[in-house]
Amino acid sequence: MAPPGMGVGVAYLWGKGRGGRKGTPVVVTMEMSPPAAGRLASFAAAAARRFRRSPADAADELGRGRGRLMYGFIRGFLALSLLALAVELAAYWNGWRLRRPELHVPEAVEIEGWAHSAYISWMSFRADYIRRPIEFLSKACIVLFVIQSMDRLVLCLGCFWIKLRKIKPRIEGDPFREGSGYQHPMVLVQIPMCNEKEVYEQSISAACQLDWPREKFLIQVLDDSSDESIQLLIKAEVSKWSHQGVNIVYRHRVLRTGYKAGNLKSAMSCDYVKDYEFVAIFDADFQPTPDFLKKTIPHFEGNPELGLVQARWSFVNKDENLLTRLQNINLCFHFEVEQQVNGVFLNFFGFNGTAGVWRIQALEESGGWLERTTVEDMDIAVRAHLNGWKFIFLNDVKVLCELPESYEAYRKQQHRWHSGPMHLFRLCLPDILTAKISSWKKANLILLFFLLRKLILPFYSFTLFCVILPLTMFVPEAELPVWVICYVPVCMSFLNILPSPRSFPFIVPYLLFENTMSVTKFNAMVSGLFKLGSSYEWIVTKKSGRSSESDLSTAAERDTKDLTLPRLQKQISESELIDLKMQKERQEKAPLGAKKANKIYKKELALSLLLLTAATRSLLSAQGIHFYFLLFQGEFVHLIPTTFHGDLTSKRVNTTLPVSNVSTKDQHNASTIIVITQVPFHVYSLYEI
Repeated sequence: MAPPGMGVGVAYLWGKGRGGRKGTPVVVTMEMSPPAAGRLASFAAAAARRFRRSPADAADELGRGRGRLMYGFIRGFLALSLLALAVELAAYWNGWRLRRPELHVPEAVEIEGWAHSAYISWMSFRADYIRRPIEFLSKACIVLFVIQSMDRLVLCLGCFWIKLRKIKPRIEGDPFREGSGYQHPMVLVQIPMCNEKEVYEQSISAACQLDWPREKFLIQVLDDSSDESIQLLIKAEVSKWSHQGVNIVYRHRVLRTGYKAGNLKSAMSCDYVKDYEFVAIFDADFQPTPDFLKKTIPHFEGNPELGLVQARWSFVNKDENLLTRLQNINLCFHFEVEQQVNGVFLNFFGFNGTAGVWRIQALEESGGWLERTTVEDMDIAVRAHLNGWKFIFLNDVKVLCELPESYEAYRKQQHRWHSGPMHLFRLCLPDILTAKISSWKKANLILLFFLLRKLILPFYSFTLFCVILPLTMFVPEAELPVWVICYVPVCMSFLNILPSPRSFPFIVPYLLFENTMSVTKFNAMVSGLFKLGSSYEWIVTKKSGRSSESDLSTAAERDTKDLTLPRLQKQISESELIDLKMQKERQEKAPLGAKKANKIYKKELALSLLLLTAATRSLLSAQGIHFYFLLFQGEFVHLIPTTFHGDLTSKRVNTTLPVSNVSTKDQHNASTIIVITQVPFHVYSLYEI
């Protein structure tokens, strides 16, 4: 992908079009977002379209029911704020504004008319009836804010102690030295994926290059892709490595239920799994180093209570844009501080779903993979912890992966990450209360792991900075202390950035970014807690494939051609091949089609307008810090979604080329059987304009 503002990528795909027809050419264009300054120019136009809903958007929103309550709440709050601002501006224009500290209700003789009387009545009403609820709610949020800040401080102190004492899990000696007699256990490597064309090749390649005796490990490529062209590419990659002697199998489910949990559960039901002692799991965009198993598997030896070894994530595209830089801050703190401290002092943390090795016995005794939530990784970790299994985290073992580069992909990922835990908490609470573990472990699970870090954090962040702070601008009698708005958040942001010191220049954008994402996290938390429809929604995070230095489409074309072309040429006449070449030339000359309008994020836009309205109101009260905070926060809430929207537009070309289907059955070795049936001829090429 070209850098922002540098060009447009156009991919011509001869595959399965929107109508489901095989052999339909599809033109896909990928356009980078313009600079943030250009987005500011469209702010007014976007605001004018805020309440306008196309039939397609309305049907989609009604069908999924996602975010309607939150959007309605923010929209109603915005309408009331605009009305209150109009009243305050009229009062200020007529000289009715009362400055602090002389705030008082005038005597009857000072009232200048019915409008002035109505304004005085409004001031009396908000001072007597609105101020107290706001003060109570603000104090409650401040208490939660302080508790959460103390939790962060304790975690940071624990991390500092670990660094000071050089505490980390260690392997006794070198089990792989010559003559050590180390018996390599049987290891199963699983790579679940779903329509991830951009990254499948690099993940399979990395797994196949693991430094482990080939007769001692098997790779399962668990493909849940619905696109037949992607299935073909993955099968070709599996076939290539199988020919090189790697024990690798391709699995595709006919009934794709249960999302990732269902995929893993189906794979663990194979008869040959009983021959393996450990299972390593890698998502489709993860690339383990060849020595990954040598750094993780030995920790299990002599430690029969150890159920999980979790490695740290490392990000190949952390410097790609501002969005990835801010994500990197969050995840560095998560691994360096949260996971490491909990692993050292509690032997428990949430499994990250990938880049980890499980003892298969621990999985089986804990009930295996369950499809009841979208956070199957956290689910199995909690159940294993309740069954007495211990976990260790290896901060010095890193697995390369990539971060979402668009706001849409990141927002959907965060919705799943924050709705799933609340749904899981509802399901696990009875089991936690009745589990045969110590009381302090139960308290840690309920109070810290679930309530404080999964529920309270998004609740107070959204309520304090996006609801109470704007309210206090329109009800100045209920004042929010400056230290809550400025000093403590900056200190907490400073602690979060400590694990990634190169990110210190981004401390202010990071603070604003966290408040921006509080809308999505709070909405997700509520949907999971009350089991709303979107709490069981799984959307695969969009990948860009930046981990691959070579173009993946070109590689896919090469490998697919190597696998299928010799067989296809027997059934494709020379004239058909000439037609294919002419068809590709016509594709290159075809118009790209109209550009699709950028998506408008209504909740974020409404919240941005709300904060800017509150900032305008703060000018009347001469509250400088409040004004600048609300101004920058309001702009940031709007700029992040529109700057990193990640548009993807497509147009179908109504021309086809008939190609004979192929039915073959290849049996490469005892561990790998690949069946390719009715495979269309696919041609991939990538052009950059």
